[in-house]
Parts: sequence; C-alpha cells; structure tokens
Amino acid sequence: MKYRLLGRTGVWVSEVSLGAMTFGGKEHPVYRTHGALGQEDVDRLVGAALDAGINFIDTADVYADGESEELLGRAIGQRRRDVVLATKLIAPVGPGPNDQGLSRLHVMRALEDSLRRLNTDYIDLYQIHNHDHLTPIEETLSALDDAVRQGKVRYIGCSNLSAWQISKALGVSALHGQAKFVANQAYYSLLSRDAERDLVPMAEDAGLSLTVWQPLAGGFLTGKFDRGGATTEPDSRRALNGFDFVPFDEEKGFQVLDVLRAVAARHEVSPARVAIAWLLAQRAVTSVIVGARKLEQLTDNIAAVDLTLTEQDLAELDEVSRSPVAYPNWIQEWFAPARIPAGNLA
Repeated sequence: MKYRLLGRTGVWVSEVSLGAMTFGGKEHPVYRTHGALGQEDVDRLVGAALDAGINFIDTADVYADGESEELLGRAIGQRRRDVVLATKLIAPVGPGPNDQGLSRLHVMRALEDSLRRLNTDYIDLYQIHNHDHLTPIEETLSALDDAVRQGKVRYIGCSNLSAWQISKALGVSALHGQAKFVANQAYYSLLSRDAERDLVPMAEDAGLSLTVWQPLAGGFLTGKFDRGGATTEPDSRRALNGFDFVPFDEEKGFQVLDVLRAVAARHEVSPARVAIAWLLAQRAVTSVIVGARKLEQLTDNIAAVDLTLTEQDLAELDEVSRSPVAYPNWIQEWFAPARIPAGNLA
C-alpha cells in the first residue's frame, strides 16, 4: 500500500480507502441492494483491508440507518489505532424534524450517536455530508470546532459541496480561529470530470485533500455491462437497483468503457483497476474510496495502487473522457499566455 497526506495535517492515509456503504441494511428498502453485508462478511472485508495496508475507512450515520457504523465499529475492534476513521452527517436518521441537518442541535446529537455506534471515543475525520441551506455555516462550524476542542473529533471535512461553499467555510473558520476543513469528499470518475472545473484547483490552492467516492460510477466502469443492458453480474447493485445513482450519458459511457477495456487488456488487468489507477494519477486526489461486496472485488481494487499507466494510456483515457471546458475557465486559459512576455516563453 502507498500513502498520501490528508491535506496539510501531516496524517498519512492509504491511497485506496474502504467505504462502508455496503455494510448492513438487509431489510432496508434502499440499502438492501447496496450490499446488505452482515457482521461475518464485514469482519472479513475490514480484516482483509487492514491486512493489505488500508488505514482509512469511511462511513456515514445514514448508511443502513446507522447499522453500517455499528457493524464497522465491531469489525475494527481492537485495531482502532490502525484506522483513520471517517464518518458523515446531515441526512435524516430519525422521524423527528431535528433528526437531520447541520444545526448545532443535530451536530451534537449525531456525533454522540455515531461515537456510540462506532464504539469509539473519537472520530478522526468528521464530515458534513452535504450543504444545509437552512443552517448558517457559521453555526455548523462553531459546533464542529467545539467537537474538536472536546477531543471527540480530530479533523473535520465536507462532502458534496461546491467550491465556493467550501471556500466560504474556510474563510469563516480562519476569521474566528476555528478548526477548518482539511478534506473534501467528491464524486469523480472517468464518466464525470466535473470536479476538475473548480473543486480540484480549489483543493490545490487551499491545501485540502480530495477523496473520491463512486470511482467506478455505480459499477458501470467495472466493464460488466454491455450495450443493450446485458451484464455478467446480475446481482450487482447497478443491476438490482435498475437506475444509475450517478447520472451520465450512456452512449458516452460506453465510448469511455471501450477505451478503458482496451487499456485494461494491454495491462492484463480489470477495467475497474484501470479506472482507479487513472484517478490516482490525477491532480489533488488523495484517496479513492472503494466499496466492495466481495473479497475478490476489494483485492482487485487495492491492486490499482501498483498499476502505473503509461503516457499513452493516460492520453487515450483523457481524450475519450474529457469534459468541455466551462466558462470562465476557457476564457481564462485563452487569456493567460498573453500575460507572459514573448521572450519568456520556452
């Protein structure tokens, strides 16, 4: 396993991290198709991940209505010091009107509940799971800062926020001398490179880690789906759900998949391994979160850290997956060379 720094914290996390959304939820109307793994399978996956050098595990209080955290806490057991443990909050975790959101009331309640379910005294990385349009960010950051000062949280982060929202939060934290976000968890894959428009340059500028969820676009980039809907894995989450959790143009998706399969064939590895290796070769990416249902899937995903893509591989994958440059990025790129005197150009 290889490791990268979590922002500017000095904490090393594994390039591949384990996501726990497949843990629990056997009777849940939504999460039963995400994996619904029981304790025995969770113990096996977590043990294999830790033995392979993974030290970064991510979950959320909403996964399987808290069961994911409970199963994960038991699986970690005596190996707690081996894990940089991350969880998230905002989504509804109960029927009450205050059982969701990022108010001080809910932050404090959610934190205590996650600590109890995870069977731990502290959370290494506590992340807001989305933007709360009802709660001022000042209130949320104040509550999170209190949690850090109390020793219940080591670091804070965010997920699914826009670049301007993260930048505003960083400014508020700096203004009040509070704990600030050190990591951003975002969707990023060969089928969606939207993060490159603003989130990647913002992360580089602010020194934030970028951790990636859904690197395989809901399983599409495993290469187990063909035009027409045929699949070699009928029990997969994508096949069972019957819809794409992450939206993408299907025809463009198959064009990407064609190139992905060709690159994979050159290296004699799976398309999934290439998709993860591509992400690890991108700017600002710290760790790629993989969520497995089976041990062989996890093993194959972990092997991506040892796959070095050639310049030809990267060029081909970039060409087929590249997104149009959005405004104002394109005009800034067009204008930039004019700021350098001709004699200074190489």
